[in-house]
Amino acid sequence: MNMSQQKVAVVGMGKTGLSAVRYLQRKHIACECFDEANVTLPEDMQDIVLHTGELNAELLGSFDRVIVSPGIDWRHPALTAVRACGVAVHGDLEAFLSEYAGTLIAVTGTNGKTTVTQMVALLLETLPGGCDAGGNIGTPMLDLLANHQPERVILELSSFQLERAQGLHPHLAILLNIQPDHADMHDSPLAYRKAKMRMFEHMIVGDKVMLSLDIEWKSLADDLSQRGVSIGYFGVMDENDAESKRLAAGVLHRDGHQEEAKMFWTQDAQRQYIPCKQLMVKGFHQQQNIAVAAQVAADYGVSKAVIEEAMMSFQGLEHRLEFVGNIAGKDWFNDSKATNPDAADAALSSFDKVVWICGGLRKDLDLGSLVDTVKKHVDFACVVGKDAKAYEKMLKQAGVPYKVSKTVPQAVKDAAKQDCKAVLLSPAAASQDQFNNYAERGEVFVKSIRELADG
Repeated sequence: MNMSQQKVAVVGMGKTGLSAVRYLQRKHIACECFDEANVTLPEDMQDIVLHTGELNAELLGSFDRVIVSPGIDWRHPALTAVRACGVAVHGDLEAFLSEYAGTLIAVTGTNGKTTVTQMVALLLETLPGGCDAGGNIGTPMLDLLANHQPERVILELSSFQLERAQGLHPHLAILLNIQPDHADMHDSPLAYRKAKMRMFEHMIVGDKVMLSLDIEWKSLADDLSQRGVSIGYFGVMDENDAESKRLAAGVLHRDGHQEEAKMFWTQDAQRQYIPCKQLMVKGFHQQQNIAVAAQVAADYGVSKAVIEEAMMSFQGLEHRLEFVGNIAGKDWFNDSKATNPDAADAALSSFDKVVWICGGLRKDLDLGSLVDTVKKHVDFACVVGKDAKAYEKMLKQAGVPYKVSKTVPQAVKDAAKQDCKAVLLSPAAASQDQFNNYAERGEVFVKSIRELADG
């Protein structure tokens, strides 16, 4: 991809868009910036033309190439028209791939990808040359190339980043799961799935993939195997299940009991076990994710001792089933990152009984799949957000008592009055009806809990 003689448009002036502009500046490539919001550019970009307001297809079509930020809908009429005219339109991943020549690890999935990405980066950082992490997490990927060519890079990739890139060829690709989400930014669940599948299109002999041991991925595994790609399976299974012998990493339990469960990975042709009760992270789904990271580290030569220490000391990430503390006689857990029903289902299943704070921007996702889990694990529910009726209907189906608290601070007060000793914020919804993002929602939750203690 030769852009040196081209004029480039960058659409979306968030963190990723600004990193793309800085990348183009380093390459001495002329560019102009576009954003439909009334934004301003930072001081180091004051000499660059900025267009605000509704995207104009005719103007964008006058550029040789258009780089689109992940937060901009790929189906935007202006972008659709420009692509139809043959203009090259892509995201920052395509530009990154044209420059990066080191070892590339790619992680995607609806839930859990941030935990896996950060844990892998932490573990591989102990190797000579280390490992840089970026993409949908933390550092925009083009910023990773600002000063040097990293020996290894692990990228967390969203469906939006994947759908905008043509030449992705990771040496190791990790697919954690695909669950209903982002219905507002893709034409259909099938389109969302197809975007995730782009990660595997160019993988060949010598590459490796990590997949969940699930019948859902059999056809993908068969296709990859025929291409000579090595496959490692992970999962959470009953240790008496014969299929569990096929797992390279994951969690083994007996009839779902946490007390006797073991997290494991495979190293030097032997399974390495840690009892789940000795781990600081809670929930089989999170324990499986760190097992995947342990497996990647083992495959790249990190010592067993280093992996064990990392697994035992990892406390989890903010807003991901994070233990806030024991306050007002209750254990409080912040799982604000659970923006869809599947993520909330996994979190609820980590408890015997819990007061559940749920609700928010539902994104038209079906809550019916939660009924059985809610019936089993929820003692009382507090509903927040502007889309309460769908949550009320689901809770009635489950036969669980609830209160419409409306706001997170009020839900904390209402939850504190219940007899159950554990409270979980795991909304099964996005946050943008009341907050800028899930992190702000989690911060308000934690602040409200602290105010309980102060009061």
